[in-house]
Amino acid sequence: MSEPTKVKGPASYFPSIEKTYGKPIRHWQDIVRQQTGKTHMQIVGVLKQEHGLGHGHANAIVAATLAETKP
Repeated sequence: MSEPTKVKGPASYFPSIEKTYGKPIRHWQDIVRQQTGKTHMQIVGVLKQEHGLGHGHANAIVAATLAETKP
């Protein structure tokens, strides 16, 4: 039998984020995608200030979401 693949990088925070804040990752990613024209850290600030996320969790969501759109 093969070992289960361990999630690495920003996505490794996703189970904890969902448990802590009670919303699916897609919810947070939708908020990130609405922040057009803002820098990574500005979007992190929105998640922290307007939605109460901690810095590490906000940063993980932003990093993973923005990485999806890069070529």
